[in-house]
Amino acid sequence: MNASPGAGFRPIEVHTDMALEARDIVRGASEQEIPGVRVQERNRGAVRITQVEILEEEAERLMGKPRGHYITLDVPTFKERDPDLKQELTQAIADEMTGMIPASTDCSVLVVGLGNWNATPDALGPRTVEQLLVTRHLQGVVPADIRTRMRPVAAIAPGVLGTTGIETLDIIRGVVGEAKPDLVIAVDALAARKLERLVGSVQIADTGIRPGSGVGTQLKGLTEDAVGVPVVAVGVCTVVQSITIAQEAITLLADQLKGSAKFYDILQELNGSEQHDLINEVLGNRLGDLMVTPKEIDVLVNDMAGVLAEALNRVLQPRLDPEEWR
Repeated sequence: MNASPGAGFRPIEVHTDMALEARDIVRGASEQEIPGVRVQERNRGAVRITQVEILEEEAERLMGKPRGHYITLDVPTFKERDPDLKQELTQAIADEMTGMIPASTDCSVLVVGLGNWNATPDALGPRTVEQLLVTRHLQGVVPADIRTRMRPVAAIAPGVLGTTGIETLDIIRGVVGEAKPDLVIAVDALAARKLERLVGSVQIADTGIRPGSGVGTQLKGLTEDAVGVPVVAVGVCTVVQSITIAQEAITLLADQLKGSAKFYDILQELNGSEQHDLINEVLGNRLGDLMVTPKEIDVLVNDMAGVLAEALNRVLQPRLDPEEWR
């Protein structure tokens, strides 16, 4: 009897918005790639770029992510606020998004800043659209030379259900129905599983987005099926589950105290998923769904919102001189 394509891999049970993390969790300690998943990695200066393609239904089931392309740009030193690094990341994001967005300026775009502007870790989307060059309303008033080089871009920050009383997807559907964009770009804060990804990892996906999925909430997905036009998602990790911090701390402790006590030797023998299950069994009820964010999150979210807005301006308006939008 032949083993199924996914034999030896367990479906993901940990909340994370990152396709790269989902792939790592499913693989566990195995050296084998998940069937139906293709991964390419490369470095671009200080930016580490990893492309994950989910190609088959079984891989989609195991990873808990829809089929499509996911590009992760990792910059662990972003927190140091180096201006040169910001520019390097800005251009890398713009270049990676270029292949997902039609080059023609006739392709109109709606940028949606998802999230709660009153909660800093969730305010990335609204803060990004505040700095975006919006041009849809200028089509009839700018000189012809600029008009032929300028893409129609609109932007909204629809808020969250808890502050508006309206499902975010319903608001976006209404705007799409009236504005009739050819493409939607959604910007959102993401939940990560690794501490090193906090405000240091950007994910671009052509699959749309499900707001709140990384923290376990069940909100309607912002996808092509839902709104009727393609959706490209751009997100940055701003929160991590507290149980993840506990797992990392215990793993480091086991590494340091290996051989000094049988308990730590047992921990060493467990793979990542088994360690997570054990810690969740012991601490899960106490920690619950507690999420953690850096103390300097306000400054970092502002920095990253500036990077994303500049990258979007570059990729959406490649025929305009930067001085024309500043």
